[in-house]
Amino acid sequence: MKILIITDAWHPQINGVVRTYEHLNKALIKRGHDIAVISPNDFPHQMPMPGYNEIKLTLFPYKRLSKLIKDHKPDSIHIATEGPLGCAARKYCNKNNIRFNTAYHTQFPDYIAKRIAKICPPLYSPVKNTVIRWIRNFHAQAKPTFVATQSLEETLKRWGFKNEMAHLTRGVNLDHFTPGPKTLFNELQSPIALYVGRIAIEKNIEDFLKMQWEGSKVLVGDGPSRAMLSEKYPDAHFVGTQQGPSLIEHYRSADLFVFPSKTDTFGMVLIEAMACGLPIAAYDVTGPKDIVTQSYIGALSKSDLNQAAQQAFSQSSPQDKEKRAQYAQTHYTWDIVAEQFERAIT
Repeated sequence: MKILIITDAWHPQINGVVRTYEHLNKALIKRGHDIAVISPNDFPHQMPMPGYNEIKLTLFPYKRLSKLIKDHKPDSIHIATEGPLGCAARKYCNKNNIRFNTAYHTQFPDYIAKRIAKICPPLYSPVKNTVIRWIRNFHAQAKPTFVATQSLEETLKRWGFKNEMAHLTRGVNLDHFTPGPKTLFNELQSPIALYVGRIAIEKNIEDFLKMQWEGSKVLVGDGPSRAMLSEKYPDAHFVGTQQGPSLIEHYRSADLFVFPSKTDTFGMVLIEAMACGLPIAAYDVTGPKDIVTQSYIGALSKSDLNQAAQQAFSQSSPQDKEKRAQYAQTHYTWDIVAEQFERAIT
C-alpha cells in the first residue's frame, strides 16, 4: 500500500511526533508498505511558530501540497498534525472526496490556553473551549482518528468527538533502550531523579523542581523555559538535549524517572525509561495512568508528585528493573504499532 503521511512536525525537530513517525515508517516499510512524507521541508516559505522557534509553519501551502499529493498517488492519506499542512491536506481531501485519517498527538487546547493565561489568567477556560471546538471540527471527517490510549479516547468523547477512533500506541527501540550499568552522575548526590523532555510551561516542570528529594535532580532537554528555571532552581542539573547512546546512558544512570506533565497524550519517554529499568513517578492522568499499570512499574498520585516519587523509589527492588524492561519488550514495540496502524486503514 502507498501511504502518504502529511505532517507539520518533521526533521530537524526533536519531539514525540517526529520520533513516532520516524519509527512507525520504518516498521511499515518492513511490512511491505511504500511510505512517503510531506513536511515543511518540501515548501519554500515558512515562519517560526510563536513559542516554538524550532517548529516551522508552512505559509500558503495549498497549491503546492495539492500537486505533491497528486504526484504521489497514495492509497491512503494520513494527516498527522493540525498545523498549516494538516489543514491544507484536510481541505484537499474534503474537496476531492478522498478518505483520510488523522492522529491526535498534542493537547493544543491546554498548551495554547496556558500560554494565553500567562498574560490574562481569566482567558484560560474560554480559550481552551474555543480550541477544543476547532480541534473537534478538524478531526470530524477522519476515518479514523488515531489516539494513543483509552483514557485519551474518553477525553475526546467528553469533548464531543463523534467520529471513529482507533488506538495507536507507541513503541521503543528495544535494541538500544535496555538496562545497563550506571556510567554518569558519580559526582552528584544520589539517588538521581531524572526528567527527560521539553523544558516548557506545558510540561509542568516546576512541580518536579519543587519536589522534596534527598538526592539530585537532572533534567535532559531544552526549551523556552530552561534559562528561567535553571536560574530559579540552581541546585538542579540542566544538561541539555541528549540523543542516541548519551540519552540511554542518562536513563541507565538514574534511580527514578519523574514525569510531571499533566497534558501529554502519551509520553514516549515513559516507556523509554521503563525499558531501561527505571521506576516511574507521575500524576494519575492520561498517558501515565495508561502506562503505569503495575505496582512494579512505578507510582501515580492525583495531586502529590512528591508522594508518587517517594513511593515509586521506595517500593522498587533490584528484581523490578528486569520486570520493567520485560514489560516494555512485551507491550511497546514498533511492530505492534505498525500492525495497529495497518489494521485501521485497510
